[in-house]
Amino acid sequence: MTRAVIALGANLGDRGSTLRAAAAAVAALPGVRPVASSREVESVALTLDGLDTTKPRYRNGVVVVETDLEPQQLLDALHGIEDEHGRTREVRWGDRTLDLDVIAVDDRRIDTATLTVPHPRAHERAFVLAPWADADPEAVLPGHGSVTTLLQALGDDTERVDEPRLFEAAEPESTP
Repeated sequence: MTRAVIALGANLGDRGSTLRAAAAAVAALPGVRPVASSREVESVALTLDGLDTTKPRYRNGVVVVETDLEPQQLLDALHGIEDEHGRTREVRWGDRTLDLDVIAVDDRRIDTATLTVPHPRAHERAFVLAPWADADPEAVLPGHGSVTTLLQALGDDTERVDEPRLFEAAEPESTP
């Protein structure tokens, strides 16, 4: 099994409910076992032109899972969850009901037409780093270093949301 980090975001609709439902759907995927999740953070919308305070604010979170799915299979499953939540893709970095991104898969490096891992801009985004550090304070972004250190250097411009973690991690399997 590999460990995958998945970022969740939404700025349309009932953002918190959508993130929690999406996290539950990720955890329920065949071949996926939940390991850890973050609490939600909120941030200003990021568009192709930069931060836009006129757009609805984003809610973001991170889930960490173990999976026997190949990274592209995992991404395809995440796109299915996005579709179930009404995700449309008319405008790049536009408003969305749900966005699910594969941020890292162990220390693997993947660069295909549909998937780049580690995510090429994760180290620049507090809305990814803050919840990831919340879910896994010892996390390392391959090629960039400690997630906590990256967040400190970048500055955390997110606001914590008073909600429980996106899901409770599965109990470790006991060995007889």
